[in-house]
Amino acid sequence: MVVVEARYYVEARYYHASTMVKIMEIIMSKRIKSPYKEHKKYRENYCNTLSKVVEYTSTKYTNRTMAQFVDGGQKYTYGSFREKCIMLSTRMSRFGISAGDKVAILSQNMPNWTLAFFSAAAFGRVAIPILPDSSENEVTNILNHSESKVIFISQRLRYKLSQECFDKLTLVVDIETLEFVKRRKEDFQCNGWTKEPQPDDLAAILYTSGTTGKAKGVMLSHRNLCQNLVASFKAQPCYKTDRFLSILPMAHAYEMCVSSFYSMYVGACCYYLSKPPTPSLLIPAMQKVKPTIMLSVPLIIEKVYHNSVLPTIQKSRLLSWMDQHLPRLLYWFIGKKLVRTFGGKLRFFGVGGSKIDTKVEEFLIKSRFPYAVGYGLTETAPLVCNVIVTKRKRLGSVGVASYKVDIKLDNVDPKTGEGELMCRGDNVMLGYYKDPERTLKVLDEEGWFRTGDIGYMDKDGYYYLKGRLNNTILGPSGENIYPEEIEMVINDIKGVDESLVMEDNGSLVALVKFQDYVLNWDQEREDQLLEKIESLKKSVQDFVNRTVGKNSKIDKVEVMKDPFEKTATQKIRRFKYRKDTTTEEGAEKEKKLEERERDQDDAWAESRP
Repeated sequence: MVVVEARYYVEARYYHASTMVKIMEIIMSKRIKSPYKEHKKYRENYCNTLSKVVEYTSTKYTNRTMAQFVDGGQKYTYGSFREKCIMLSTRMSRFGISAGDKVAILSQNMPNWTLAFFSAAAFGRVAIPILPDSSENEVTNILNHSESKVIFISQRLRYKLSQECFDKLTLVVDIETLEFVKRRKEDFQCNGWTKEPQPDDLAAILYTSGTTGKAKGVMLSHRNLCQNLVASFKAQPCYKTDRFLSILPMAHAYEMCVSSFYSMYVGACCYYLSKPPTPSLLIPAMQKVKPTIMLSVPLIIEKVYHNSVLPTIQKSRLLSWMDQHLPRLLYWFIGKKLVRTFGGKLRFFGVGGSKIDTKVEEFLIKSRFPYAVGYGLTETAPLVCNVIVTKRKRLGSVGVASYKVDIKLDNVDPKTGEGELMCRGDNVMLGYYKDPERTLKVLDEEGWFRTGDIGYMDKDGYYYLKGRLNNTILGPSGENIYPEEIEMVINDIKGVDESLVMEDNGSLVALVKFQDYVLNWDQEREDQLLEKIESLKKSVQDFVNRTVGKNSKIDKVEVMKDPFEKTATQKIRRFKYRKDTTTEEGAEKEKKLEERERDQDDAWAESRP
């Protein structure tokens, strides 16, 4: 007799395993209550388009600073921001740029990036954010596919705009000075028109890939983006006194919605760096701004842990002794010092973009560092799950379903309870631009979106992710092997910078990049280098195979000289390193895998505030 416990007991002697899973899902759904407060504020009801967000915030917070560089440049109050948006929109209308027309943005982070976005989307046009690390070919493909008529572009990235695209565009605007670099007298007809956008109108198209010529544009409506502003507030309430510091690319849904737009939604000030966020620039900036809210990717906090925290403890006899005998005191002390490094006022540090190392997360919990993780995708604008700050964190969990988001598991394994996460709600995209075939693959007629991520839910409604469906390796006995879990073990080895596990002709192969102090390719003699490489490979393989289960043991280790190629949120582009392309069948399989991976490339898998 099988007994399932959840508020009451169910006796089920003769049910098939899949039926039992359904029964468990029904029982779980009955006993789990929403952790969110049901009362709504006026702002939540009113701000259902970006136009209303601008109207509401500029009225309520007129004289408060909305955005500026850390050094004080491009400073806007909420009132002056709205006036500038209207002025810029009017200038575009004079050149025939109307509601529904596409306005591209290619720039590093700055207050004028938000200005360009709202001068388009808040007046019925469609914003096309482009990641600043996109190649010239990607930029060309995105501009052509979206049929953009205008581009706001920074001087630093002007070289990525091809002459072909320059000639096609109606307007080219220097985003730093807001001067029109290109405009034609014959287009000055003053015949452009705008409109008050509706919640389900298209607000933006975010491209997750453009290198193959088959760029995939995620269509996000005003309702999608505004729902995420509300969900962000439910997960981590912020207020007008908060100070946001933006360090991730604004063209990515994570930073755009949960930092830049969310700070605006609550009347806070968002600060930007005028140069790339290197440690030498970031640390003084944090000391000056003293941010209360920051978003980051796991790679940053993992490097702090592996390259600074661990070595400091290991090199000090006192700290090593404290780690053994007074660990709570030690980690409390480290946590306080870490917060001071971030300016001393930090109360929320959102970690997103990819899966965080469980050992690093365990350290963050012990040190009482004010972090939170979650889960989402570009296609969900982006929140799907989040940790509620007032609730206790659960190691390895991406939290509960975000506010007003329904989640279910599909094709659940009756043995493990694992299945593909599917979600439904106002956060789910309209579809892929000009690509109904891809849209039908991930969206069904009832509005359920296939995330492509494997996970499970505990009895309290907390979700845990195992890995990407496309990355899962089928073992010799039919069991699922999740390479991400093996990579976590490898990355915890001292001296390892990053790693990638994949299948090669039925064998598990680990590609490992060591830190420079462990393996210096330029200074080692050839014979010493080869000997050291073999020693490192053996030590990694021995350690991993002692640690993981029998089905996850690696058969081979290869040492990488160069860093792995990554996405904007620092996830490794796995398809670049697959090895089964030597045969025609393998090449075809590789092509399909690449397309599938690109279709889900911006699933900022496991970490949102």
